[in-house]
Amino acid sequence: MDWEALLLSLELAAATLAVLLPLGLWLGRWLARTRIGIKAWIEAVVVLPLVLPPTVLGYYLLVSLGGASPLGRFLAEHFDLRLTFNFAGLLIASVVFNIPFMVQPVQRAFEAIPRNLAEAAAVSGLSGWQTFWRIELPLAWPGVLSAMVLTFVHTLGEFGVVLMVGGSIPGETKTIAISIYDRVQAFDLHSADQMALVLLLFSLGAVAASFFASARLVVKR
Repeated sequence: MDWEALLLSLELAAATLAVLLPLGLWLGRWLARTRIGIKAWIEAVVVLPLVLPPTVLGYYLLVSLGGASPLGRFLAEHFDLRLTFNFAGLLIASVVFNIPFMVQPVQRAFEAIPRNLAEAAAVSGLSGWQTFWRIELPLAWPGVLSAMVLTFVHTLGEFGVVLMVGGSIPGETKTIAISIYDRVQAFDLHSADQMALVLLLFSLGAVAASFFASARLVVKR
């Protein structure tokens, strides 16, 4: 069992969730409320990482963030910062790859909230932030919870994008998914079985717990 790779994957999943949660809440709510003409195009961009092959997305991220790119050269020359083959690059790639898993459930949750509730709250004297915090977020919470779990669990299983942007550096970019692949390549099926089973049980438990929690929240309404 590669505990180092597992801990790195959990760290990456937690960091990805921390970055995407506020972004997903803002963007998902905005998409649920806006009626601008280019909304369909914005939604298409949000969904794109879901339908694009991970290796293709990873390739474009590698080209965009690598040392040969304008951004990569600028960061390296002025800040001595590199965004490929390290944890920072993994985090950026993971955030981009998981955008649809966070934004879409949040958007659907806010779309299900009647618009007249916000109008009634405004008439009652609540500010926009108070309306969001006291009324909209509690109603949308089952969808937000599902988005959080999906994002976290999906990050644990990332392979193509992570491999393209981060490679397989032990303790730095070698996640549990890459470790499983390496063990299979080395014909160490016993270790691969152990890691795959841990990942399977953890993912199943997290998704099941989110479903139970969402169902209880719906019943309490």
